[in-house]
Amino acid sequence: MNKAAIRRKNAPALPSAGFVPWRSLVRNRWLYLMLLPGVLYFVVFRYFPMWGVLIAFQDYRVNLGILGSEWVGMKHFVRFFHMPDFWLLFRNTFILAVYNLVFFFPLPIMLALLLNEVRQQAFKRTIQTIIYVPHFVSWVVVVGIAYLFLTTEGGILNELIAAMGYEKIPFLLSSEWFRTLVTAEVIWKESGWGTILFLAALAGIDPQLYEAARMDGANRWKQLWHVTLPGIRSTIIVLFILRLGTFLDSGFEQIFLMLNALNRDVGEVFDTYVYTAGIVQGQFSYSTAVGLFKSVVCFMLVVAANKLAKLLGEEGIM
Repeated sequence: MNKAAIRRKNAPALPSAGFVPWRSLVRNRWLYLMLLPGVLYFVVFRYFPMWGVLIAFQDYRVNLGILGSEWVGMKHFVRFFHMPDFWLLFRNTFILAVYNLVFFFPLPIMLALLLNEVRQQAFKRTIQTIIYVPHFVSWVVVVGIAYLFLTTEGGILNELIAAMGYEKIPFLLSSEWFRTLVTAEVIWKESGWGTILFLAALAGIDPQLYEAARMDGANRWKQLWHVTLPGIRSTIIVLFILRLGTFLDSGFEQIFLMLNALNRDVGEVFDTYVYTAGIVQGQFSYSTAVGLFKSVVCFMLVVAANKLAKLLGEEGIM
């Protein structure tokens, strides 16, 4: 008997087309049970609502429903693109997204690298707890804290400025400060929580790589540059690509709470416009078209970034 025949004889039998791994399901039933809430969340709140995207191509009427409403094709998209404020909304949303990408995205990486260098575990856990806490604070509370510090009527920061003999600064009523304040609030609230995935990636780096680097004479900086960063590069790229999937999501709650008549020229974004057009004015089809446009742009960014990652030799996300 030749070698090929021996390999075919010893190869495990492939399961039939109707094979159902019931034993595996029973053996891992608790794992699947823990997975169930997450699956239900995405089915109910992510996939099922996709059916409602159809009304972007209709003159939707609540009494007629989705199937009974009149189809109008691209009417609402054309109206949106020819709206005088389209470029204002796009510019405001794009600039805030760039601010978050440039100033916020790298901070969790840097925090994770700094925490990874801490050797006192008690101190490390204390710092982690402190920087995680803001994530669980609602945006209403965050904006309320900002008002307490920055308002010209008794705000702590403005009172200090006035005590030093300077004129109070209207942070909350100024278009010049709006984007800076919004980005600073995001950084304070989410930077610590964003370190979790990067710390997990750092924990997966083989310690022998650091030992080999030290034996070759590498100091801490060179170990960081040649071992640590390459070890988490794939995680950074994947999270960057996923971040582009929400590139134009400026965060409705935060922006809505920070908006006022004096900063609306830089603060009005797609999310707040969809709320005004859809919920306040009842233009359901039109607001759905605006939201769909935003989602399509983000999808194109994800596909392009994933393609670029593949060209650079990374795995990407698909």
